[in-house]
Amino acid sequence: MGTEALALAGIDALYGDSHVLHDVSFALEEGRVLALLGRNGAGKTTCMNAVIGFLPPRKGEIRLFGEPVAGLVPEVLSRKGLGLVPQGRRIFPTLTVKENLIVAQRGRADSRDAWTLARVFDVFPRLQERQQQTAGSLSGGEQQMLAISRALMGNPKVLLMDEPSEGLAPLIVAEVGKTIARLKAEGQSIVLVEQNLKLALELADSVAILNTGRIVFTGSVAALQADQELITQHLGVF
Repeated sequence: MGTEALALAGIDALYGDSHVLHDVSFALEEGRVLALLGRNGAGKTTCMNAVIGFLPPRKGEIRLFGEPVAGLVPEVLSRKGLGLVPQGRRIFPTLTVKENLIVAQRGRADSRDAWTLARVFDVFPRLQERQQQTAGSLSGGEQQMLAISRALMGNPKVLLMDEPSEGLAPLIVAEVGKTIARLKAEGQSIVLVEQNLKLALELADSVAILNTGRIVFTGSVAALQADQELITQHLGVF
């Protein structure tokens, strides 16, 4: 076993009186990709919100490289090394591409491989071409690249990606997939929430499946692929 980058243990979370996460536990190893899967409404985004601090858990533990972080506010979690590519992108539409990136910039001590404007523009040349355009004028695919880049500018130790391929054309989905594969090859630890099962299983090392707020499977991609009944039951894929 490698180093645990992120671990959830016995997480319960509620929206008001509505109990949405029940005893959720899973762990992401450093430098790996964990796919968090489940049908719509299974609790995947809620789980991301609990980790990033938008919805403090009612009970349970969240550890970032062994340090307990459950209940900390998003700003503090960001400083500790958590990054989020949110569902729906949530870029600043009236700011330029460059401004969107600069506003998110956060250095880190081991800055040898730090994400800078130059490094982002090397990975995403299209963003360099459009750096003076307002973000709202970009295509959907370009906005998603900007959302990923903005999260990287915070130099996260763990990157949470919530539905990065949602609403994108197949060619752009393939581009997003290549980007995630590149980040993984560079050692980035990633939790990937993704409806596109094919994409998720191509990128992931391990899988956790949520169903109505409960974990129903954790294991390797190979173990999941060997259980078609489980896939059909919980992911609706035939």
